Amino acid sequence: MILPIVAYGSKILRQETDEIDENYENLAQLIENMFETMDSADGVGLAAPQVGYAIRLFIIDTSPMKDDDPELDNFRKVFINPIIIEEWGKEWLFNEGCLSVPDIREDIKRKPNIRIEYYDENFKLKEEVFDGVKARVIQHEYDHLEGLIFTDHVSMLKKKLLKSKLNSITKGKISLRYKMRFPNKKGMLA
Repeated sequence: MILPIVAYGSKILRQETDEIDENYENLAQLIENMFETMDSADGVGLAAPQVGYAIRLFIIDTSPMKDDDPELDNFRKVFINPIIIEEWGKEWLFNEGCLSVPDIREDIKRKPNIRIEYYDENFKLKEEVFDGVKARVIQHEYDHLEGLIFTDHVSMLKKKLLKSKLNSITKGKISLRYKMRFPNKKGMLA
């Protein structure tokens, strides 16, 4: 089932998220719904807060970026209760967007390497190292679990320049490609 994506300005995007265990109700269905939602919106990552759940869960699938880097094909993962243990390397710029912040893209600096501990969808504990675009997508989705949005990483001047666009998103005054739920508008639009 395709879920509505929560828009910028919604309180849940700034909330602390809670860890879950293998008994979390309907977890497999939620993960399946999140993949269906992400795929229908042409995303490469989706965090649970973006679909209204304040839990430490995100998914990624970098396959849509495989034309730029063949290593990104079939990189589809579930991250439950993740902890980024370490980030290292020289920060690099990459143009990021977000399904909760449609029609805005910005160059964001992030470190190129991460070590992360997480549980997969079968609640097997993993510790892995990722680099490049894979690390970046993971860092972006991880930020959502920490109550951060990619626009939090831009300069104060850039934030001022984006203010009217962000306010329009909050009010639902945008063109949509997928189902969204807005903080300052009753109901949702498709």
